Amino acid sequence: MKKIGFLLLSFGFIGLSNISCKEKVAPVSERIAKNWTASSVKEGTSVVYTKGGTSNVRPGYSSFSLNLAAAPTASLREFDNNSFTGQYEVTDTKLTLKSLNPQPTGTGGTIEYTIVSLNNEGTELKLLRTTPSQKTGSNSNEYTLVSQ
Repeated sequence: MKKIGFLLLSFGFIGLSNISCKEKVAPVSERIAKNWTASSVKEGTSVVYTKGGTSNVRPGYSSFSLNLAAAPTASLREFDNNSFTGQYEVTDTKLTLKSLNPQPTGTGGTIEYTIVSLNNEGTELKLLRTTPSQKTGSNSNEYTLVSQ
């Protein structure tokens, strides 16, 4: 009888310790601080790039990168290979690139994105560009990025 009581008590402690030991998820500011490349890109409603695709409308997205690894410094290389450097700020829902040099056309040096999703491991990031891009017909572009 004592053994059964001991076993029940042991399982109770194990169960309680599993409940209280949830995996901690790093804050967005830590998970986003990486170098990102394009996995897929939508301009407006059209998918224009899929990594590994053979009929991409904009194959230049294969060289797209967003480097946020050295906070608060940011560097952006667009599909046309134009590069910009500046600073970034991030909240749980918004990423802002600012003081970009040279200034991307029509941005005043600032590009804003809504963070649509960022997985817990920080390996996939989905952004919606809220500052229209004149290069893509002033569309709101959606980027699915993967960390390098």
